[in-house]
Amino acid sequence: MNPGPPNYPMASLYVGDLHYDINEAMLFDKFSTAGPVLSIRVCRDVTSRRSLGYAYVNFQQPADAERALDTMNFDMMKGRPIRIMWSQRDPSLRRSGVGNVFIKNLDKNIDNKAMYDTFSAFGNILSCKVAQDETSASKGYGFVHFETEEAANKSIEKVNGMLLNGKKVYVGKFIPRKEREKELGERAKLFTNVYVKNFGEDVTDEMLREMFEKYGRITSHKVMSNGTGTSLGFGFVAFEDPDAAGQAVLELNGKEIVEGKPMYVGRAQKKTERQKELTRKFEQLKIERLSRYQGVNLYVKNLDDTIDDERLRKEFMSFGTITSVKVMLEDGRSKGFGFVCFNSPEEATKAVTEMNGRIMGSKPLYVALAQRKEERKAHLASQYIQRMSNVRVQQMSMGQIYQAGGGGGYFVPTIPPAQRFYGPAQMTPMRASPRWQAQPPVRPNAQATAPAYSNMQGTFRPTPRAPNQAALRNSLAARPITGQQGAAAGVRAPMSVATGRPASYKYTANMRNPPAPQQAVHIQGQEPLTASMLASAPLQEQKQMLGERLFPLIQRMHAELAGKITGMLLEIDNSELLHMLEHGESLKAKVEEAIAVLQAHQAKQQATKKE
Repeated sequence: MNPGPPNYPMASLYVGDLHYDINEAMLFDKFSTAGPVLSIRVCRDVTSRRSLGYAYVNFQQPADAERALDTMNFDMMKGRPIRIMWSQRDPSLRRSGVGNVFIKNLDKNIDNKAMYDTFSAFGNILSCKVAQDETSASKGYGFVHFETEEAANKSIEKVNGMLLNGKKVYVGKFIPRKEREKELGERAKLFTNVYVKNFGEDVTDEMLREMFEKYGRITSHKVMSNGTGTSLGFGFVAFEDPDAAGQAVLELNGKEIVEGKPMYVGRAQKKTERQKELTRKFEQLKIERLSRYQGVNLYVKNLDDTIDDERLRKEFMSFGTITSVKVMLEDGRSKGFGFVCFNSPEEATKAVTEMNGRIMGSKPLYVALAQRKEERKAHLASQYIQRMSNVRVQQMSMGQIYQAGGGGGYFVPTIPPAQRFYGPAQMTPMRASPRWQAQPPVRPNAQATAPAYSNMQGTFRPTPRAPNQAALRNSLAARPITGQQGAAAGVRAPMSVATGRPASYKYTANMRNPPAPQQAVHIQGQEPLTASMLASAPLQEQKQMLGERLFPLIQRMHAELAGKITGMLLEIDNSELLHMLEHGESLKAKVEEAIAVLQAHQAKQQATKKE
């Protein structure tokens, strides 16, 4: 019987806390000592390709993965201890909380390894992590995920309340965030500790007690003071009954003990809880403010240093009623941008239309509707993705690729119609994939896209080409073509682009003789190419037309390098390429010159590798 396929999930390891410079090759060198490695993947950011600090290592055999986990966990790589655990692909199991314990009040010197060593005595550990800040310093708490709930309960029973490095630690069951928030909400309804502020510096502990004791029995009370005994203006009162605390908050909150200064009385909160609540309120206010000013608030940047609030208002007031205007300052100097808020969206739209790009002071303004930072970042990211997508589509549609290190373009001919097809055997050196077959017969203008060859050893230099379509037409029109009558007289005549015939003949023969037809380039299996046909084609198609006729000729000379040489020759001016198509000796000489350049470049690369 054939053995079954290896159990890949059981042989897969998660490797975390990696240095950002660690790549797959380094991890392979590390983990291949434990056994045959099937694959390694360092997880990276989609855009920047920067490592996310973790990877997956897949072994062929589970025993090799287990050996790596037992012997390499917390080994140092690039100055950091790596953290290894079994890869758990099912997120529901990781987030269920089964077998997961939370530890807090840890000494700052306790790291992942020390905590692993402490808790491994109670059972098999799936993962162990001490929370760290941006500087890799411990935050004083962490998590241990056991394989079984029994091991987790045992660790809580034995370690909770113990001294670790001289500090009494707390160990308890991990509670998911949603459950913690729900529990916090329930506790908010039933509280006994009250926070009091804004009662002035004259209130003492005894006065605070007298103020609150009528609502119920007080277990403790305290006015907070500084080192000199001066009141800080806030304090705490703890009741025995939650109903008494709620009644005190209801009646005393907002009452003025100091004239013009209403007192605040509310449920005492932990710092983290208070920060979350303030953040939530701030976000809510920001959303309300943005919705109120949606479509009427303008962002103005590129302001001259001399522009202040009054000048900005003056410039925009002709478009409607301005409700607010502000030039943002830093240390009393303009930061170069500001905001103008109108009364209606119509007024704001008119201001954007009229003022964007207008010179104010010495700079042109940029004016647009104001956006939240998150919305602006999302918009810019969307624009970038769209732009990159368009670039990729354009590159694919051009049908052009470049060989790395070769320094030149690599011509990929399009698949011509059946009557012009010159055989798949001639396409073999280019290894053209099927995706090229669907591309339109267009090659980008080599002047704009193909690189120069200055980095090669040799003297191959493309002839400067006409900078635009008009210049190209003039250049082709001026190229002399020898007609029959002209040849008889030994005189060459310029070509007419409009008619495709010689513009005029200066010879001594009879002027009534009709001009000779234009000479055309004939390539077997393809329609004849004339200068007028080339000049009348779009600029991007001209190189493709020439390339399709050059490629089979060059392939007969050097089959393996035909695509590379064709790409190099297409750097040359179109009129000279047409001349080479007509005169084989000229083409052969230029091909040999390109071969010499490629060989010199290859020799230089080999010499560099040896060094």
